[in-house]
Amino acid sequence: MRNVKLRAGVFLAPFHPLDENPTLTFERDLQLASFVDELGFEEFWYGEHHSGGYENSASPELMIAAAAQRTKRIKLGTGVVSLPYHNPLMTANRIAQLDHLTFGRLIFGAGPGLLVSDAHMLGLDAVESRGKLDEGLSVITRLLAGEWVTEKSSWYDLREAHCQVLPYNRDMEVCVASTFSPNGGKLAAKYDAGMLCLASTMYQGFDALSTNWKIAQDSSAKLGRTMSPARIRCATEMHIADTRDKAMDQVRRGYERYLLYIKNQSEQLKDSPAHDTLENLIERQEIVVGTPDDAVAQIRRLEEKVPDFGCLLLLEKNWASTEDSKRSLEMFARYVLPEVNGDNAARRKSFDWCREKRDGFIDTIMTANQKAFAKHAEEEAQEKAA
Repeated sequence: MRNVKLRAGVFLAPFHPLDENPTLTFERDLQLASFVDELGFEEFWYGEHHSGGYENSASPELMIAAAAQRTKRIKLGTGVVSLPYHNPLMTANRIAQLDHLTFGRLIFGAGPGLLVSDAHMLGLDAVESRGKLDEGLSVITRLLAGEWVTEKSSWYDLREAHCQVLPYNRDMEVCVASTFSPNGGKLAAKYDAGMLCLASTMYQGFDALSTNWKIAQDSSAKLGRTMSPARIRCATEMHIADTRDKAMDQVRRGYERYLLYIKNQSEQLKDSPAHDTLENLIERQEIVVGTPDDAVAQIRRLEEKVPDFGCLLLLEKNWASTEDSKRSLEMFARYVLPEVNGDNAARRKSFDWCREKRDGFIDTIMTANQKAFAKHAEEEAQEKAA
């Protein structure tokens, strides 16, 4: 049994092949949030990208504003706002307003920006992005707390900057993207934020997971705080079906279409992921394409790295049809989460108890029936005698 109940979420970059109607891709991604909200998933994350064609959502804030109108309970996260691309005051104001539009269901996820091509279009040096992430978080967290900031750096000049509307939820959670470097763990500790471990089961990411978690813990301890594993999100690809063969059939064509994007970015590299097959990824345990049992096994692997981590984010890469993706998500909610969290332990105990006691219970029923028949016969005899 876990000490911290595992939550489930979806992390959507998104990925959409170039022949899809862009309007309908946005609609599909909004419908998916509504669907998993009904299933009881607790988080849904939208990303920010500006180039490359496939990851076609430029504003997680816009997607969340629309999704908030279609959902009831699920928390909605910016996955992530690329802070170096935005003036910190403008980001803080958008986040504060968005928290009101979601009635306090917003999670503010921040990162340095993943695509070098995005930074290039803005005339930014991507090498400097991690430092700017730290600077941006410093300003934005103060603004969201109600502080007035006068501060100048190489990329912003704030003069008595302040948020005239503060967040709906004054304890709104902040999360920092963490992949291979120790930067994410250090910043999560510094700003008392959660961690978005977006490469949790990738070869280097899985190896770095426990290291980065320890860095976050040690850094928090130096600041007099304790970081709870409940604030750690581990992201991975999972598609499940009734059988492994069926799951493979459902994702193979979509995976090949997704690879066109990866090849466009990095095919020239010898160790590019563009050269991977589904079979290779499954063998290295980077992804799950299989059954609910395979999904449970992957979660148990992650628990060995970060015991009681708080949330598993399913990376939705649009490999399967919408119908098959929904069925996979439903099976995850129906079979995987209960197994991991021990939700049916009491039911199983009651089931086993009834089996152990069944002979005695049946004897009681038979005795009761015999007694009823005997009473009925006695009553009939009395009526006839009368």
